[in-house]
Amino acid sequence: MSMSLSKRGQAALNQPLRADLDLFFSAMEDQYHPTDNPDGKLPLCVAENLHQSERMREKLRQIAAGPIPDWVPGYTAILGAPELRQATCQMLERLLDVPGLDPENLAAAAGAAAVIELSALLLGNPGDYVVIPGPAYMAYTPDLGNKAGLKRHDLHARKPGMHEHYDLDTGDLDRAYAELGDRFRILLLTQPNNPTGQVFTADQLEIFADWCIERSIHLVVNEIYLFSRFDQSHPVLRQYLFREAAIPFQSFLPILNRRQSPFLHWWYAISKDFGLSGLRLGFAYTCNEDLLKAWGNYGAPSMASNHTQWMLAEVFRDTEWTMDFLSRSQVSLTESYATVIQALEGKVRYSSAVGSLFVWFDLSAYLAEDTLAAEQALWRRIYDETGILFTAPDGMGSPERGWFRLVHSCVPLDSLRVAMQRFSEWLRKNA
Repeated sequence: MSMSLSKRGQAALNQPLRADLDLFFSAMEDQYHPTDNPDGKLPLCVAENLHQSERMREKLRQIAAGPIPDWVPGYTAILGAPELRQATCQMLERLLDVPGLDPENLAAAAGAAAVIELSALLLGNPGDYVVIPGPAYMAYTPDLGNKAGLKRHDLHARKPGMHEHYDLDTGDLDRAYAELGDRFRILLLTQPNNPTGQVFTADQLEIFADWCIERSIHLVVNEIYLFSRFDQSHPVLRQYLFREAAIPFQSFLPILNRRQSPFLHWWYAISKDFGLSGLRLGFAYTCNEDLLKAWGNYGAPSMASNHTQWMLAEVFRDTEWTMDFLSRSQVSLTESYATVIQALEGKVRYSSAVGSLFVWFDLSAYLAEDTLAAEQALWRRIYDETGILFTAPDGMGSPERGWFRLVHSCVPLDSLRVAMQRFSEWLRKNA
């Protein structure tokens, strides 16, 4: 134990953000290259979208080459520069067809993690619970708990399924409320979900909003993968997943804007749809005036750089370019997702995803026993034998052992095909 650190520092000393980061950085030093390193590693574990990186970099270079506004070098509003908040609302209004978004209801921070952390600090008390339908993003746990002291409660539907819509109803929420009581402070939904790619129906979102408002529980919907949705007419997806009518996606933002309740909130960030995880910019939209005032008083340490705010405001103002960028991204994400499920089809089960950067698939048949240790051993064995690094199984809140997350957007498509060839061969050898 380090006596030079506070109790918080001592806790952080041996508490890594996630279990696979050290191995990920090691794999990146020996990364696959078709000619220079054909036997190299293929890390498919970190949620980055690199498909349109060069196009985005060129757009940012063009913006950065122009004159920098006078407001950029100085202080701006803690809730976010007015120019950014206005441009973001205008972009969302057009792309989601939701008129009347108020920039005064939008708050910005330095990335999705900062948005989660600030929301947790301002909406909950230490020891309160955030109820999260599982499986779900592993880093919700530290983002909600490290500073705010909120606890994660993984809620599993009574009738879980791997089809496109999440099988959650108010009976499931009632079970959590009966167990947690007033400590049930926040219901957190993610759609498209990380890791399953599932979405909620419009009826579910309306019903859950009613349920939360009646009990003064905060409902937060994280739509960080809002525009990372697949083209359901793709022949591979049509063959294996969407054989009938397309599965509709309903953003929660229009519902929130119509209801104007202080208990409804919406999160977004630029890291996934725009492939800009390093620029650190996230958003919360809420009609809760007290939350916005508290954010403005408390959020200075979590502010995004003015330079980043300015560049993204310029991107969002160019709505035609943004729409084209997201359209091209949908094409490439659909192709990479199709590449993976085509390789898995008939070999292992997987979730039917409407969007996101992931494939959630079942390797329970390959577990030595039904334990986390067995999952970790299988995860490491696959890496050692194939060079493919999936996301570590720790902390995903899955109702069943043996399910793993693969990120299909973090390597070029040709490299992804190599990874799936290797993995298909591993499955064949170990069948």
